[in-house]
Amino acid sequence: MRVLRGLLVLLLLAGASFGAAYFMGGRAAPPSITINPPGIIGQRGTLDVTVDTPRGTLNQLTVEVQQKGRAIQLFGLDPTTADTLKSDGPDRVRLTRPIGKESVPELETGTLTLIVTASRPVLRGLRTVSARTTRDIAVRLDPPRISVMSTHHFVNLGASEMVVYRVTPADVASGVTVGDRVYPGFPAAGAGVGDPSVRLAFFALLYDQPLNTPIELFARDPAGNEAHAEFEHRVFPKTFRHSRIAIDDAFLTRIESSILQKTPGFASPPSKPDDLLPTFLKINSELRRTNADQIAALARKTSDSMLWKGAFQQLSNSQVEASFADFRTYIYQGKEVDRQVHLGFDLAKTANVPVVAANRGKVLYASDLGIYGNCVILDHGMGVQSLYGHLSSFDVSEGQEVDRGQTLGRSGQTGLAGGDHLHFSMLVNGQFVNATEWWDPHWIEDRIMRKLREAGPITF
Repeated sequence: MRVLRGLLVLLLLAGASFGAAYFMGGRAAPPSITINPPGIIGQRGTLDVTVDTPRGTLNQLTVEVQQKGRAIQLFGLDPTTADTLKSDGPDRVRLTRPIGKESVPELETGTLTLIVTASRPVLRGLRTVSARTTRDIAVRLDPPRISVMSTHHFVNLGASEMVVYRVTPADVASGVTVGDRVYPGFPAAGAGVGDPSVRLAFFALLYDQPLNTPIELFARDPAGNEAHAEFEHRVFPKTFRHSRIAIDDAFLTRIESSILQKTPGFASPPSKPDDLLPTFLKINSELRRTNADQIAALARKTSDSMLWKGAFQQLSNSQVEASFADFRTYIYQGKEVDRQVHLGFDLAKTANVPVVAANRGKVLYASDLGIYGNCVILDHGMGVQSLYGHLSSFDVSEGQEVDRGQTLGRSGQTGLAGGDHLHFSMLVNGQFVNATEWWDPHWIEDRIMRKLREAGPITF
């Protein structure tokens, strides 16, 4: 009898324990679902879903979209699809799937509802706990609309131009492509034009691009839909100078010690005369490219507003010692040793003269810059910038706003300079362009201000 009573007690305890566990299993935490959707779905897109669950265990995961009363399943967990889930940590799984018109042809412009359901086993598989998460996502399948407003676009090889255009909707990225170069557009409101759909873009045909390089407008919305538009333009060739520059050991010793001292880690100072030429060639090619990349990166910091007004000014009473896109051949000990292209103007006056801002702007850079030595770069807004190299001293600092004619520093021979002069360059979206047009009041009026006035009332 005692044995039977003991057995009965054990059975009652086991049942109570099982009941408690079963009850508690029903209260176990369900999976936690996170949907990382694209902001807008277009022709293409990627769905990214993460599920947090102990040890990554799931017995159900479904993803479907609902739009206009129609349900479309994108994913269902079964033996054939389980391998597409990726472990994203000890307690997380991740699912990525294409989502867009190309992969889900039934999608239409409008809004869809994304529904993700997940469940995991508890109590050794006797029960499951589930979770469901939804997210509304915009579907945009129509490309942006873009149309040209300005007329008479004349592009000299190596020089700049501007186009005014209208683009909708308002959230698209747009601009001009010139071959593989991209020049972003800016709201024309930054130049005083009131219509919010009007944009403008400065662009250039670089000195080394073919005359038949394709030039066109583009617009791309957040969903990846694109529109392109050609616009009337004429391209004119230009012949650039070729020059020969003799270099000697005295020049190499002076410029290399100065440049390498200010560019730690780039190269070791020459320890013997035979090292002078290889070090110079490294500076003239590799450091030149590095500096060009640094300059191009500053274009991303440009203002959306046109900070300048009127023509830019050349250093007063200066003599042009070297012009834009001079093709230089370097001669050492009677032999040709290197070739580079000089992308600016060398302007000489007298030693240590004040160097002034060519136009109103903001100081983006005021420090040593490799081959340019002590260098100031001004941002004039909308991708337009100017560079002042080889300075002996600075009178401005980064972040400072300057007026046209304000002193930036004094001329010198820092960097890769053979004598005291100013190296002056104009830049459009980080690309070197001929400054001649920017110095010309007639060019500023016809290529820029005329087009802005034709686009609408200007409050500039």
